[in-house]
Amino acid sequence: MKTRLTDLAIRKLPLSEKGQLTHWDLATPGFGVRCSTRSKSFVVMYGEKRRLKTIGRYPDLSLSEARRQARRFLATADDRPDASGAPALSFAEARDRFLEHCEGRNKPRTVQTYRRLLNRHFAFKKDLEEIERADVTRMLSKLSATPGEQQHAYVALRTMLNWCVAAGFLETSPMPRVRQKTTSRDRVLSDEELAAVYGRAKETPYPYGPIVELLILTGQRRGEVVGMRRSWIEDGVLTLPAGFTKNKREHRLPLSPTALEVIDGLPVFGDMLFPSRDDGDRPFSGWGKCKARFDEALTFNDYVLHDLRRTFSSNMARLSVPIHVTEKILNHVTGAIGGVAAVYNRYSYFDEMAAALDKHDEFLCHAIADRT
Repeated sequence: MKTRLTDLAIRKLPLSEKGQLTHWDLATPGFGVRCSTRSKSFVVMYGEKRRLKTIGRYPDLSLSEARRQARRFLATADDRPDASGAPALSFAEARDRFLEHCEGRNKPRTVQTYRRLLNRHFAFKKDLEEIERADVTRMLSKLSATPGEQQHAYVALRTMLNWCVAAGFLETSPMPRVRQKTTSRDRVLSDEELAAVYGRAKETPYPYGPIVELLILTGQRRGEVVGMRRSWIEDGVLTLPAGFTKNKREHRLPLSPTALEVIDGLPVFGDMLFPSRDDGDRPFSGWGKCKARFDEALTFNDYVLHDLRRTFSSNMARLSVPIHVTEKILNHVTGAIGGVAAVYNRYSYFDEMAAALDKHDEFLCHAIADRT
């Protein structure tokens, strides 16, 4: 289908209900807009075999710039040694370009997660354009025993391949259209299991052992524990800055005597309590290997560290701690004191939090004593 492409004309072009439909430009032969079910992309057709090259996605790439790129490409494509135009891009090369693109645009932790997932789970020994949906499905099926990791890997690869389409490296993404489904976790450790994990943490050396101890004692998120700094602790109170917490609100937490004892016993490498081995300005990040070694001494390993936070909350309820006090300790902004209630209720519940954490210390002490 041929038409004179303008910005207005492209905006009015409907997406395809099924498959793809290309609208060719009358002003620039070989240049057009391909409409799929989800997007519109600029393409150029060249060579005796009428090959197609995607230039970029509309409106990320403007019509005028796409037309200029198409004209430059068509002017030089026939002179290239390889009639297919630019050399084929391998999956590894595309992955590296994607990660480079993410640097500075995404949070460092997000880029680190993308890098880990893409390197660990997707060892495609193919050019990017040769990867098929069956290849992706086969890789993802290997993670069926760990649905959480499978979901994270799915999202990372989907994000990368969508970027490759937008950047013009791919015509369409080979990702399966049916999203991998996961169910929310409800794992709560029994008293016997909690005692085993806590006891194992007390005998495990720095850094992983003390990290697990503080996760159990404080109920905080693992990123908040490993990111803690000595300068944030004063007179037994930990103050997590607003920009550091998940909900972007300052969190003042009274530390229990046992938690303070753990912190006082840590080696000093600077302000950060748990710095990375390779970079003192970054927090600890060796979760997978450390947990695997940690769990070798346990009779179970079907838990994740976030389950300790859920267990903490459940045990607070068993100890008759009011839910709004537990919510304050966990730094939740929803629940008992969320919404309008949080706007009008500015009481800190600081003394109540301190009493609840002391009660939790006693509970752990008895739990360990009863099972040793």
